[in-house]
Amino acid sequence: MINRRTFTKAVGLGVGATAVSVGAASNGPTAFAADADRPGRPAPVIPTIAPGTHTSFPELKRVRAGVLDIGYAELGPKHGPVVICLHGWPYDIHSFVDVAPLLADAGYRVIVPYLRGHGTTTFLSPTTVRTGQQSATALDIIALMDALKIHKAVLAGFDWGSRTADVIAALWPERVKALVAVSGYLVINIPSQQNPLPPKAEHTWWYQYYFATDRGRVAMETRQNRHDLCRLVWDEVSPTWEFDDATFERTAAAFENPDYAAIVIHNYRWRLGLADGDRRYDRYEQLLEARPVITVPTIALDPALDPFLATTDGTGYRRFFTGPYEHRVLTGIGHNAPQEAPTAFAQAVVDADHL
Repeated sequence: MINRRTFTKAVGLGVGATAVSVGAASNGPTAFAADADRPGRPAPVIPTIAPGTHTSFPELKRVRAGVLDIGYAELGPKHGPVVICLHGWPYDIHSFVDVAPLLADAGYRVIVPYLRGHGTTTFLSPTTVRTGQQSATALDIIALMDALKIHKAVLAGFDWGSRTADVIAALWPERVKALVAVSGYLVINIPSQQNPLPPKAEHTWWYQYYFATDRGRVAMETRQNRHDLCRLVWDEVSPTWEFDDATFERTAAAFENPDYAAIVIHNYRWRLGLADGDRRYDRYEQLLEARPVITVPTIALDPALDPFLATTDGTGYRRFFTGPYEHRVLTGIGHNAPQEAPTAFAQAVVDADHL
């Protein structure tokens, strides 16, 4: 994605889409459209499961990595090829609670970390700047890989997680075997963020502007307001996902992290140019301002009902992916793609690994 999940006018190379049946990789009514030549070896077929089949992970692990003590779930064989699944906001590792076992059963070692400010991930020092900028979260994952002695992994994410995976693939492609990016190219360019969007698009981003005020900051620092605001976002951005209260509450527990409000508020203020970034990340942000292309094998997923997407044809970001590539549309799916369509998401991971 280029700006605010491609609300701006679509630009770049057009890609024709051919509808195909997902078959065994579908989730009920979910289907995808795909385009691209696939010269690689055939990928295994992921068995179909209903969303919500799993509700929990095994006991979580922790590791010191960079400026953080990172909490994460791990499934699958210790020496299997590695997949790192990255969640967004306002979500947590439970977005992958169905995806992770599917990939583990396919032979992958699956790592699902809490991003900074979420769940059991904590800062090692009280003096570390609580920044939510894109290069910081990317370097967190590089540090996690180093701590776990993982040289290269398939990265798969949505929302903040997709952006984090994009940044790593763009700046450190040697660490990325393949990429699954919901909403495509999400690297933020601060100067371009100053341009107004069409009113309907701006309306969808209401919470971003709310967080720019002290009133919004206080809401995020207040437990009940934070809880209810995040629940409202879930309802708005996944209009057909029939999740129950227990599903939301499992994720809402991750919002109790003492740094949650600070990280979230800084993320949205920083991307609008209303808050400074941490100087230690300046050189990386300068590289990202140039919108570097992504050369690793990539499958881009656009959920058809995601209100943040101006279009689901992928043309707005196609030119940023120069390696082996596919674009897929997840029919009937909203913003939280991996939790709403776990089989299709897991299939995209193994297919990307085989591009």
